[in-house]
Amino acid sequence: MYLVSKYISQQTDTIVVFSGEGADEVAQGYIYFHKAPSAKEADEESRRLLHDLYMFDNLRADRTTAAWGLEVRVPFLDHNFTANYLSIPPEDRQPKNASEKYLIRSAFAGSGLIPEEILWRPKEAFSDGVSSQKESWFQTLQTYIESKVSDDQLKNAATTYPFNTPPTKEAYFYREIFEKNYPERSDLIRYLWMPKWIGATDPSARTLNHYRP
Repeated sequence: MYLVSKYISQQTDTIVVFSGEGADEVAQGYIYFHKAPSAKEADEESRRLLHDLYMFDNLRADRTTAAWGLEVRVPFLDHNFTANYLSIPPEDRQPKNASEKYLIRSAFAGSGLIPEEILWRPKEAFSDGVSSQKESWFQTLQTYIESKVSDDQLKNAATTYPFNTPPTKEAYFYREIFEKNYPERSDLIRYLWMPKWIGATDPSARTLNHYRP
């Protein structure tokens, strides 16, 4: 998002941009929602994610766009939209027919605004969307980081970082960068974002059994 904002700022005269933050949270777009034990628990998770967005996606969107003098607008987080959407019965807001964000997709079906093959395609992992077909960015990063973080460092991660202990070498690598820039401020991030209900140890959708690259 930082690089896209940089391009828009330097190559166009656009100041205000739209972004899709909130769609996955309000409309249960994350792949792990397929594994929700019940509609009630899916609804609770959706609301929890929305409540905590200011610490994750919204924070990223604000900082990366503002860094290049842009103003970001997030229509999926419009108060009227979220209030109306969350008033729909929980059972109707769950993934349906193997499609996440089913109701939002359905609203555009047959309209001609979005090609059907795009409208109904499976959700793509972010790392795949910015990668070549040969190797996902997720895999490129892990290969690079393997030589940057030793097995001993990861083994002693709980001693080095007792709060929000990084569970993987990739997480450890990012934590080192964070601590370098914001020493002893790990409390700024209350918890590690992680998919629920599936015993995940990595936030990448690539690690989920349900994912279809």
